[in-house]
Amino acid sequence: MAAPGLLLLLLPLLPLRARADEHEHTYQDKEEVVLWMNTVGPYHNRQETYKYFSLPFCVGSKKSIGHYHETLGEALQGVELEFSGLDIKFKDDVMQTTYCEVDLDKGRRDAFVYAIKNHYWYQMYIDDLPIWGIVGEADENGEDYYLWTYKKLEIGFNGNRIVDVNLTSEGKVKLVPNTKIQMSYSVKWKKSDVKFEDRFDKYLDPSFFQHRIHWFSIFNSFMMVIFLVGLVSMILMRTLRKDYARYSKEEEMDDMDRDLGDEYGWKQVHGDVFRPSSHPLIFSSLIGSGCQIFAVSLIVIIVAMIEDLYTERGSMLSTAIFVYAATSPVNGYFGGSLYARQGGRRWIKQMFIGAFLIPAMVCGTAFFINFIAIYYHASRAIPFATMVAVCCICFFVILPLNLVGTILGRNLSGQPNFPCRVNAVPRPIPEKKWFMEPAVIVCLGGILPFGSIFIEMYFIFTSFWAYKIYYVYGFMMLVLVILCIVTVCVTIVCTYFLLNAEDYRWMYGLFQTSFYFGYMAVFSTALGIMCGAIGYMGTSAFVRKIYTNVKID
Repeated sequence: MAAPGLLLLLLPLLPLRARADEHEHTYQDKEEVVLWMNTVGPYHNRQETYKYFSLPFCVGSKKSIGHYHETLGEALQGVELEFSGLDIKFKDDVMQTTYCEVDLDKGRRDAFVYAIKNHYWYQMYIDDLPIWGIVGEADENGEDYYLWTYKKLEIGFNGNRIVDVNLTSEGKVKLVPNTKIQMSYSVKWKKSDVKFEDRFDKYLDPSFFQHRIHWFSIFNSFMMVIFLVGLVSMILMRTLRKDYARYSKEEEMDDMDRDLGDEYGWKQVHGDVFRPSSHPLIFSSLIGSGCQIFAVSLIVIIVAMIEDLYTERGSMLSTAIFVYAATSPVNGYFGGSLYARQGGRRWIKQMFIGAFLIPAMVCGTAFFINFIAIYYHASRAIPFATMVAVCCICFFVILPLNLVGTILGRNLSGQPNFPCRVNAVPRPIPEKKWFMEPAVIVCLGGILPFGSIFIEMYFIFTSFWAYKIYYVYGFMMLVLVILCIVTVCVTIVCTYFLLNAEDYRWMYGLFQTSFYFGYMAVFSTALGIMCGAIGYMGTSAFVRKIYTNVKID
């Protein structure tokens, strides 16, 4: 594709008509300040949101603005900000002014009544600061319904920056069919001592995220890691030392004594343990994807700790997409090199599967949910242009970078370097106890990693589903480190148990509802792939180490 054509396809990724306003958060006196109308929906179901003007609100008299503000992250989150039509200028007070009139026929009244019955509230933005307001209220008997018609805005500024916004809803008007309702607003500017860097502090919830249970969970997980690492080191080192001593004695015996001896343990499968997996193409693609997810998680958390990404709408998602695309060589390197070491020949097919495994899963789920959102006319619907932009990222950014990583992986670390040769005939696997079966070990092996992160998952999911702003990324980094250590230790122990049992085989193994289970399935699958890749890397190093020290006849 020609460069101009590609540029046109990638235009939706860029902020539109950016100037020194919301993007820079600096204003000159009497410069335009835009009040964006975002969504409206029931207070008790915050995932169900609709466009603000899906209710019969009217628009202000101002028809044009000097800038627009939309990023890829906002578009993917279904954020479509609409201009309110209110004329607001920096440091310029506005007395109560009527800006439009609603002709309240029966249909419009019924729409407002439905919204009030379901406790609808709406969200607005000024300079990226969110503002919430209630549509209306009912009387005690539930017979009469009232609409708030007066938006009283109080904006705090510090120098040439906006640092605080408050909304007071007044002007309660009874909803009577076939009447006209006037909508009004006022703006009061006041000087504030709040620093620009601290302007989001009032939206945070320290009492929730920094509760003692949060600190206790981190401390508890940390102690569990120390105990687990110590236990694994002590048991495995002592056990392996005894194994090496026993195997050394067996090497000194003659053939008859060795045949009459009771041979068992992990050394007996040295000629089979490095066999390729039964499905090397899928396995290597999963390992590569898991390594990439880990890299993305690590980088995004570090950036979030430094840059406070929660202060910008959609910035976390935009950063994650950019980092995921930029780390595609990690996927290609680890997936391609592992596939080559396992004797894979169809490396181009493996590269395509590795590159599109996670994007296809995420995009497939998101697009499916998007069709449901379109059916319900919800604000979560993703524009078609954004879908095209995401596809362009996959084909013109992720795939080429994955190709580079695959070539490097195959050339730099694609040669088999196993410490033991692989026997031509597979060794029969002896019978073992039920608790040594791979399926049982897989289930039991997930308990400790889950126990190390489930408290933090509670805070993360509460933030995502209850619209709290998650900002304690230091906790998240600690939990990621703890999860990696626990996963590696547990995987090593499980692998050692199976090898000691002489089992060398690879392991095997409507709107609101779809929205919740769809994205939770994506999150759980991605987390599982990441943990699987981490566990494989750790246990692979462990297996190579123990078989390197074995003398093979």
